[in-house]
Amino acid sequence: METYTDFWPYYLGQHSKRSARLLHVAGTLLALLALFMGIFSLSILWLLAAPVIGYGFAFAAHSLIENNKPATFAHPLWSLRGDLHMLILWLTGRLEAELVRNKLLT
Repeated sequence: METYTDFWPYYLGQHSKRSARLLHVAGTLLALLALFMGIFSLSILWLLAAPVIGYGFAFAAHSLIENNKPATFAHPLWSLRGDLHMLILWLTGRLEAELVRNKLLT
């Protein structure tokens, strides 16, 4: 894969089950909350907790629900961007349409 645009359909395909997507969304939201808590409280513990929370939820989704390997290992920055992209689509109610557009949901 040469670009994020090429990576995005693969990323979505790695999150084919709704429960896995919801775990990702929850993990990303909680990680962002921990990041903001760390910044506003000047607490290194919150900052350290952010990736543990985010990746913990993601790894649980992949190992317990999807039974696949997280894309983070091969494409860490694109995977992080994918998490944020999926979160924004979910928050705006456009995730299902994106899955249909990429022929991952009918």
